[in-house]
Amino acid sequence: MRLSRRDALAALAGLGAVGGGAALVELGGRGPPVADDAGSDAATGDPERRTAEVDDDALAVLVAAAETLYPSEVEGHATFVETYVGGRVERDPDHREGLLSAVAELDAVARDWYGDAFPTLARETRDRLLRDLGVDAADPDPEGSISEQLRFYVVNDLLYAFYTSPAGGRLAGIENPTGYPGGIQSYQRGPEALDDA
Repeated sequence: MRLSRRDALAALAGLGAVGGGAALVELGGRGPPVADDAGSDAATGDPERRTAEVDDDALAVLVAAAETLYPSEVEGHATFVETYVGGRVERDPDHREGLLSAVAELDAVARDWYGDAFPTLARETRDRLLRDLGVDAADPDPEGSISEQLRFYVVNDLLYAFYTSPAGGRLAGIENPTGYPGGIQSYQRGPEALDDA
């Protein structure tokens, strides 16, 4: 399963973080998006400008966190995370500051405990680090301890993006995730369709 920029835009649409008409043009159009992943898209803004609001080091930590949190069969983390995070922070400066602070703390702990940056650690080591910090059991709180901030800004945000995207929703058995227009077939089938699945 490969995540795409379109999947990230669908997750952002669920948050109301992309322009309504522009997002529908991008998501509802037939065929692949017109703009490539690295280029500018007049409908949704310039991804390079948006991701410039989050530096490369922070994006690398977030991509590594996504690789750790998402199922192993998922590919395309970088494009998905960069698009999602760029759109997420563009209209919410407070979220951006909290996110950058939590990501910097996570990377600092990785360097302190393992002598290397978070993105360069093996997936299993990153997972163990997050668990040792108690992130898996922490309550999400943007003002709380580092574990609670990581849960809020990194883990919950990345999981929300994944499972509300069309690709992540299909993997979880959610046919029509929030923010994804779906199709008329999903509304024409009755409850007995669930028994067939």
